[in-house]
Amino acid sequence: MERKFDKGDIVQHFKREKMTKEQLKEEPNLYLYEIIGTSRHTENQEELMIYKPLYSTECTEGVDFAARPLKMFMSEVDHKKYPDITQKYRFELKKL
Repeated sequence: MERKFDKGDIVQHFKREKMTKEQLKEEPNLYLYEIIGTSRHTENQEELMIYKPLYSTECTEGVDFAARPLKMFMSEVDHKKYPDITQKYRFELKKL
C-alpha cells in the first residue's frame, strides 16, 4: 500500500518521541509539520515534499517552507541508528 499525505495534513517527525513532557508542554508543536504538497525539481526531476514546521526552527529562517526529497520523507526510521524509536516511518500522520 502506497503511503500518501494530503495538503493540510499534520505529520510528526519520529524525533518527537524523544521529547519529554516538559519539552512538549513548553513547545507543544515541536516536530510537527503541515503538509503543503509535493513538487518536482526542475533540473533533475526529483520529487520533493514541501512542508511547514509548526514551531520555530533554523531550517526555515528567511524562507516560508521546508523541502525534502519525497523518497527520504516517506522512508522508514533507521532503527539501527535509533533503536528506541517505535514510530515506523520518518514522518507519520499526527494522531489527534
